[in-house]
Amino acid sequence: MKLTKLTLGLALAMGLMAGAAAQTTMRISIATAKDSHQGVAIDTFAQEVEKRTNGRYKIQTFYNGSLGGEREYIEAVQLGTQELAFSSSGPVPNFVPETKILDVPFLFRDKAHARKVLDGEIGQDLLKKFESKGFKALAWGENGVRHMTNSKRPVVAPDDLKGLKMRTMENPVHIAAYKGLGIVTTPMAFPEVFTALQQGTVDGQENPLSVIMAAKFDQVQKHLSLTGHVYSPCILLMNKGAFDKLSDADKKAFLEAAKVAVEANRARVDKDDANGVAKLRELGMQVVDNVDKARFQATLAPVMAQFEKEFGKANLDKIRNVQ
Repeated sequence: MKLTKLTLGLALAMGLMAGAAAQTTMRISIATAKDSHQGVAIDTFAQEVEKRTNGRYKIQTFYNGSLGGEREYIEAVQLGTQELAFSSSGPVPNFVPETKILDVPFLFRDKAHARKVLDGEIGQDLLKKFESKGFKALAWGENGVRHMTNSKRPVVAPDDLKGLKMRTMENPVHIAAYKGLGIVTTPMAFPEVFTALQQGTVDGQENPLSVIMAAKFDQVQKHLSLTGHVYSPCILLMNKGAFDKLSDADKKAFLEAAKVAVEANRARVDKDDANGVAKLRELGMQVVDNVDKARFQATLAPVMAQFEKEFGKANLDKIRNVQ
C-alpha cells in the first residue's frame, strides 16, 4: 500500500514537473500604459495564446516602456532577446523601409479606410516584408488618428505651428512633413515625452486621443487641436526564429490570437475617439475642433510632391482608392 502511494506520488510529481517544463514563457512589451488601447491589445493576445495552446505558452506583458522604447524593443525582437512586441509605426521604417508609405499625411480618409487597406492585399503584402528582416509580423493593429497638442497657443492653421518645438516619433516621413509645416522637430522615444513636456524641453507633441489620455498629457499640455493629420497603425511583431519553432497548430494559435487582439485594440481606439474630446475638455484642455485641414494640405503640397517621387504616385493612389 505504502509503495503504491509512493509510486503514485512520484508519478504525480513527475507529471507536474513535465507540465511545468512544457510551458514556454515569452515576453511582449508596449511603450504605453496597461490601461490603454495598446495594453488591451497585449493583454488580449496573452489570454488568447494561453487559451489556444492549453497553457503551454505563457505571455508575460510589460507596459510603460519598462523594457525600453519602441525602437529598443523592436531591435530586441529582431535579435531574439525578446520574443514579441506591439509597437506604433514610429520606428518601424528603420527596420522595414517599405512601411514608410503608411505614414504619409492625409493618406487615409478615415480609420475604416485604413483598416481596409491594412487587412487587405496592400497591408498583408507589407507584413511579408518583415520576414527577411528577422520578424514574423502577426497582424496590423491600431494607434489611431493623430492630433497635435502644445502648451503655448491654439493651433487652427499651419502658421500657428511655426517655431513650436514638438516631439515627433523617430520616423523619417513624419519628420519631413512636420518640418514642412514649420515645426521645430525633436525626435524622441515615447517614454521620455511626458518629462520633456513637463520641463519645457519641447512645447508639444502629436498622438491619437487614446495615447494622449493614457499618457495623461492633459497634465502638461493646455491646447489640443484635432488636426487628424496622420493615421497611425500599430504592428504585432514576433521574432521569426521563435515563430518558426512553433508547431503548425501553435502557429495558427498565435495568428488567431493576434486577430482577436487587434479587434479588441481597435474597439478601444473607437471608444477613446468617441469619448476622448469630452474627457480631455473636462480635464481642462482647450480643444480646437475647427482646424483648417485644407490649409494644412495646401502647405504640405511641396512635401507631398517629394513623397510622390519617393513612393510613386501610383502606389499612393492605390492606397487612396481602396473602398
